[in-house]
Amino acid sequence: QVQLVESGGGLVQAGGSLRLSCAASGRTFSSYVMGWFRQAPGKEREFVAAISWSWSGISTYYADSVKDRFTISRDNAKNTVYLQMNSLKPEDTAVYYCAADRDSTIATTLRRYDYWGQGTQVTVSS
Repeated sequence: QVQLVESGGGLVQAGGSLRLSCAASGRTFSSYVMGWFRQAPGKEREFVAAISWSWSGISTYYADSVKDRFTISRDNAKNTVYLQMNSLKPEDTAVYYCAADRDSTIATTLRRYDYWGQGTQVTVSS
């Protein structure tokens, strides 16, 4: 069982930055693909970014809407994954969720992910 706890959300003006963190329990954190999703009011939860790790290297993947603005990273020693969000826009307003996938390949679909955090609110004002 893996428990995920997000932090770092808040209110920011358009053009600003925030860094989200997700702390995970468990001794096999490095083997999980870690993802960030978000859900805006009245909309479905959508993929934002994901990161995998292996001895051969790190792989990342981003939704087109956040590419070149958001950066996902992970610190396996701290069992933590981060989402650096720059140049924020009002349309980035949502609850952001961290998720863990026991599979070794990156996926963008919700059902692939086995564990979820409770979410952290990000609000971007115009």
